Amino acid sequence: MAELYGESPLTSRTHALDRDSAPQAVRLTEIAFTPQIGLRVDPKSSAAERISTAIGAMLPHQPDSAVHTGDLLVLALGPDEWLLVGREGTAGALQATLTAALGEDHGAVVDVSAQRTIIGVSGPMSRDLLNQGCALDLHPRAFGEGRCAQTLLARTGVVVVCRDAELPSFWLLVRSSFARYTADWLADAATEYRTTVPAAPGAAANDYAVCS
Repeated sequence: MAELYGESPLTSRTHALDRDSAPQAVRLTEIAFTPQIGLRVDPKSSAAERISTAIGAMLPHQPDSAVHTGDLLVLALGPDEWLLVGREGTAGALQATLTAALGEDHGAVVDVSAQRTIIGVSGPMSRDLLNQGCALDLHPRAFGEGRCAQTLLARTGVVVVCRDAELPSFWLLVRSSFARYTADWLADAATEYRTTVPAAPGAAANDYAVCS
């Protein structure tokens, strides 16, 4: 009998992401095998209240917002649509918790973990890298921690999540079928930062020196 094993959409790109990262400027990594549960429910319903109690945080009502509760990240993708991203190995338990809280009320709980993978982009030049292919205003005043958005990056649909506005650090949730293309684009766009280092203390935030 064949032995079953799991392989992430970017297994073949792990080396490229590491090779084309520039540790002092931008870092690219895959956050693989993250449980992702899609939730649809009326935000004003008693089911929404029960779900909020079950996960330990209110479902964010403002689209393009995100909340953290323990190891769970809740993304508001629409007026009655959320994506819950959890810790590896918890998909079944999370889906069961949401299904039980939904009860007989109208709504849907769907495990979409295989639909997307996550690419982490972090470091002082990460905003510059993303803005090479994304029209979002990623300045921390406009897109700080607790924000997410569905947008296009290099003509590919992604969900961008701001994980840390100061570092900064972002997650890109990308469909598995487009993951390799997106990873290759990011790796190629990041090559210019392999020869840049942050400016000395006291210099302007966007001043970078080029190493020979």
